[in-house]
Amino acid sequence: ALSGTGRSHFFHRGESRARSNKQYIKFSQIDILEDPLIRNVIILQIVLQEVRHRSAPVYKRIKDAIHEKEKHFYTFTNEHHRETFIEREQGESANDRNDRAIRVAAKWYTDHLAKKTDGGSLKVVLLTDDRANKEKAEQYGLIVYRCEEYIKSLIGNPELMDRLALQPDDQNEITGSKLLFPEHLPLSRIQSGIKNGMFLQGTFHANRDNYLEGKVFINREGEEINEVLLQGLQNLNRAVHQDVVAVELFPKERWVAPSSVVLQDDSPNDEDAEEDETENKLKGVPSDPSVLKPTGRVVGIIKRNWRPFCGMLSQSMIKEATRHLFTPADRRIPRIRIETRQAANLVGQRIMVAIDGWPKNSRYPNGHFVKNLGSAGDKETETEVLLLEHDVPHQPFSQAVLSFLPKMPWSITEEDLKVRADLRHLCVCSVDPPGCTDIDDTLHCRELENGNLEVGVHIADVSHFIRPGNALDQEAASRGTTVYLCGKRIDMVPELLSSNLCSLRSNVERLAFSCIWEMNHNAEILKAHFTKSIINSKASLTYAEAQMRIDDGTMKDDITKSLRGLNRLAKILKGRRIAKGALTLSSPEVPFHINSETHDPIDLQSKELKETNSMVEEFMLLANISVAQKIYDEFSECALLRKHPSPPPLNYDILIKAAKSRDLNIHTDSAKALADSLNNATVENFPYFNTLLRILATRCMMQAVYFCSGMDSDFHHYGLASPIYTHFTSPIRRYADIIVHRLLAVAINADSTYPDLMDKHKQSALCNNLNYRHKMAQYAQRASVAFHTQLFFKNKGIINEEGFILFVKKNAIIILIPKFGLEGAVFFDNKDKPSPHLSFDSEGPTLKVEEHTFRMFDKVKVTISLDASNIQHQRIRMALIEPVIPGVSVPVPESEPEAKKPKLDC
Repeated sequence: ALSGTGRSHFFHRGESRARSNKQYIKFSQIDILEDPLIRNVIILQIVLQEVRHRSAPVYKRIKDAIHEKEKHFYTFTNEHHRETFIEREQGESANDRNDRAIRVAAKWYTDHLAKKTDGGSLKVVLLTDDRANKEKAEQYGLIVYRCEEYIKSLIGNPELMDRLALQPDDQNEITGSKLLFPEHLPLSRIQSGIKNGMFLQGTFHANRDNYLEGKVFINREGEEINEVLLQGLQNLNRAVHQDVVAVELFPKERWVAPSSVVLQDDSPNDEDAEEDETENKLKGVPSDPSVLKPTGRVVGIIKRNWRPFCGMLSQSMIKEATRHLFTPADRRIPRIRIETRQAANLVGQRIMVAIDGWPKNSRYPNGHFVKNLGSAGDKETETEVLLLEHDVPHQPFSQAVLSFLPKMPWSITEEDLKVRADLRHLCVCSVDPPGCTDIDDTLHCRELENGNLEVGVHIADVSHFIRPGNALDQEAASRGTTVYLCGKRIDMVPELLSSNLCSLRSNVERLAFSCIWEMNHNAEILKAHFTKSIINSKASLTYAEAQMRIDDGTMKDDITKSLRGLNRLAKILKGRRIAKGALTLSSPEVPFHINSETHDPIDLQSKELKETNSMVEEFMLLANISVAQKIYDEFSECALLRKHPSPPPLNYDILIKAAKSRDLNIHTDSAKALADSLNNATVENFPYFNTLLRILATRCMMQAVYFCSGMDSDFHHYGLASPIYTHFTSPIRRYADIIVHRLLAVAINADSTYPDLMDKHKQSALCNNLNYRHKMAQYAQRASVAFHTQLFFKNKGIINEEGFILFVKKNAIIILIPKFGLEGAVFFDNKDKPSPHLSFDSEGPTLKVEEHTFRMFDKVKVTISLDASNIQHQRIRMALIEPVIPGVSVPVPESEPEAKKPKLDC
């Protein structure tokens, strides 16, 4: 709601069958307002101001609607109009004054339209769900309805009813009388409780694998406790993932350990059901006090972080029912009860639903239908879902954004030549993956007359085309990063820049920002120089092509000589980094080969890293470090840097246990100690062991983040073992690099500054958005890989493969299949047949199933198949073949005909 009393209003003219009128509409009914049927809307300035203050996302949605020409939305500056501005009366609250101002504006519009239409074929209707406001409006002579009453009157468009947000009174009517959850405390009690230390404030994170468990990460610095464990529906108390909540800490004797149970979401559909019996599985506290976590319960919600959720409708079994359960795609979000009259048409469709509230006497929150996204399983629909679920901006660039692109044909001007270093004579080339069109970086290496080497990294000068503060810049800042999905790319900047004018393609002149070093033959930097430049790349090579040139002794051309020089220096640089303690970690991912026509995954590409991969990486790292030092030296308070925090010691617990299971010790006192331990961790006749250990070490790491130098004191990058670092080398696909380019340009007097660039608070806020966008992009990419993995296995039948146990849980083992880079779980508790005897030891960790004991990194053989029985949550199923455990293992499936076997080149 817009105001403290939950009232807010919009002017608009809705189109019904037989009448045309203007009306107010409630802020919570934003989905109604966005419906294509609702057009010719006038929104008051007073409403826009309050929306902007209360909810940035809703404000953006309204502004987008105003800019949509077909909808004919307009704003009326009632606060600056002589006949509609009103003074606040003595004793009148600000909210009551605003409500009165809206009534005055509605009355003025009624009289105004009556004059303009000779008696008034257009009528003003005020919509409000506030009883007192409705009565005052009626006394004022206005036509007034509740929002639901008005939408019901539009008999030609009954589907609008589904998009109505439920009001608190409506929600209480459709829930049971039985109290299922404790009452949430009022905000005043919560605030005083936080102030006197009775409660803690934090952000709730639901457990993806266990819907009965979650954590609250405490937001306040200096708190002794930084996270609180919640277990059981009562203690979760209607918190939804990412809500800001107040928690009450239990006494230490009630602290418990996180559950090792992986719960598949089989909670009942019956809203009146008791807490699921699986809640009992959470009970049983281990005797070891070192694994106990501070535990508590949610006592109140400080800020809801609800958004529209994608998912599918679970149609009620009751014939003619209008109330149904919606199952979100994100397993961390509870099911939502909605009312819809089009359930039969929505079965099998991906839809969006918004939450309206969660009464204490309802097992599920209540919500309303927002829109239909398309058929579940369809590639376009599923891609739309994963982009929406991960909040990836992916709409086409607006005309306002495109208007700031350079006019074509574009060419380098005489002015550019005057103010830039002309490096077109240098033997510059790029080395990238096959098919890369957004080429950010090129390199060169040549011998100088004094016997030293000149090495250059030349980066696309994107900041030349994107000027601070315009619509193009704002859109790039909002998007933050390019998102790479399987077979699809969501660009941060329009294609004219990303794949053309900024892409450092071969044999065309391009603007660049160059970082040039003079080095000796031992890769020691003697001088560093930064300049805006003009280059002409002599070759666009793939990693394989560059490697072939380096290895072919018969090739003596300038490009090949340059590559050989770069490669030799890169090996020295890498050796030096590793000696300092830089980590070499590992990822299990195996990329798909996508059919260019159908965009289906048809094969797996072997991911063989060549020396040239490492060569490019080393010089990108060196450029980033050099630029970081330069911008920090010049702007100690507002440099945009990137750090990688050291993991807390507890993070390494699982890694240390895994190594101990093979009689090895992992030292984690420093990055150097960890790197040395990983380098020495080998097991005879188990060559893949070290890779597994590095994969596990990756899971122990913290997230690297952008930050503003004036707002932090710890600059260290743990993984790279570097005291300072930033991102400079990919401005086509990362907005952080554009800011770094601007800072560097000011530092070398190549461009002028602007206020936001030197404001550390604004820089810090920008970093928060960039960190969020980067994280969401990673999650979206993983979701895309998961979906394409399902497509890959869809027609493969059952495949037998060897794998390794990555994690041991209380009721399951998590297995990695190296051939596919695939993780999956083998569950040992069955609903359909008697479960085997299980004995879990958290110390190992080990799981004894009947007479066989599983431990981390054990080799197993499993069947892999796609379980498509739940179209919303299709999943890869694994079943144990070896070791053979009677009643648990499945027989080896018969071999398929040769033609049906997947062709994999791994």
